[in-house]
Order: sequence, then structure tokens, then C-alpha cells
Amino acid sequence: MSSWHNRPQVTAAYLNPALIASIIATAARSYETGRQQPMAWPLAFIVVPLLLHRPTREQLPSSTATHLSTWISRNALLQAGFAERAASLVPPIREGLRFGLRHGALTIINGGLSGSLRPAAGADLRSLFNSARMVGRWLAKTEHPATVFALFGVEP
Repeated sequence: MSSWHNRPQVTAAYLNPALIASIIATAARSYETGRQQPMAWPLAFIVVPLLLHRPTREQLPSSTATHLSTWISRNALLQAGFAERAASLVPPIREGLRFGLRHGALTIINGGLSGSLRPAAGADLRSLFNSARMVGRWLAKTEHPATVFALFGVEP
């Protein structure tokens, strides 16, 4: 990633490490509640592209009752562009993970991520964090992280 003063203002705001760490921590906290174990850290590379892409976020189910594979089959166009979006977000996600670990929003426990942040957000970010909570619970329902990666057509 380029230095902060060389980044376009929108990119710096949208892909800032604190926001990404907050998204991951929120999803990890919900995942841990659903599975009673920390979220596998590679899932951060699924969570962030799902949530930062507004058209994808807006199509997420409102509850975990819809199975992940069912949702993907119903949203093939969103899934088709997922791999490219996910690949482009790898550097900011890594930066967000480092930020979250450094500042205590994320902790590594038994090789997984535990989120200790409960973000207080204004109306602009509230739906983002609500979606992050739902995605965390949703991913917790899938037994193996590799299955999630396969469904989205990406590799860890």
C-alpha cells in the first residue's frame, strides 16, 4: 500500500485500517458467538470484500436462515466479480489485520481471530456493522473455511 499522503482521499477513507479492523472484529465476535471458537483468520479475506462492496452488502440476507450456497446461487453476478474484488483488497485487509492486532480490536487465539470491539457507529456505518455481525454468524454455520472459499471461487 502506498503511504497515506499519496492515497486518494476516498481510498484512504474507505480502505482505512481502523474501519477494516472494525469490520473484521465485529464479524469475528459474531462468528465466535455462533461457533464457540475464534474465526479462522483467512475468513477476514471473505468478510471484507463481502461488506465493503455495497451491491453485495445490500443483497445479503437479513438472517442466517438462508444457506450460504443458496445465497451464492441466487446472486451469481455478485459472486462472479468476487474473486477480483477479494484479490484487490488483500493489501488493505492485511493492513487492517495488523492495525486491529496492534490496537487490541483483534486477538489471535488458537490460530483464529477473536474480536473484542463493539463499534459504536452513526447511521452511516450502522448498517455496515449490522451486516458484519450477520456475516460472522453466517460463516460460523459452515463447518470448514475451505468450503467458504470454494463457494466464492477463491483460494485462501
